[in-house]
Amino acid sequence: MSFRAAKKSSGDIYINEPVETDKDGNALTLMDLIDDGVDIHEQVDLMIRSRQLYAFLGECLDSRELDIIIWRYGLYGRSPHTQIETAQKLGISRSYVSRIEKKAVEKLRKRFESEPF
Repeated sequence: MSFRAAKKSSGDIYINEPVETDKDGNALTLMDLIDDGVDIHEQVDLMIRSRQLYAFLGECLDSRELDIIIWRYGLYGRSPHTQIETAQKLGISRSYVSRIEKKAVEKLRKRFESEPF
């Protein structure tokens, strides 16, 4: 039976086992060969913070602030717009967009600081 078990697992490859060596003689693992350069920890952190942001948008911003943040930063699949474009769309001045945006971003920042993930 142990021969059968050994035969079944003889073709198994583990992600951290050396599979090759580089030109300097260093062992390369399968993980080294398939690595795309993206840090999975950063991706997970970004995903968690993005979900948090979307939750906070509705909780701490009023409708005008929410509209401006969505337009300025291209949230919910939209493309980002300049302050001038946002002002024209909402029928207000660019400086007013700037003030509202600054206030909204500050509210979101405080919320992130008060409720870490």
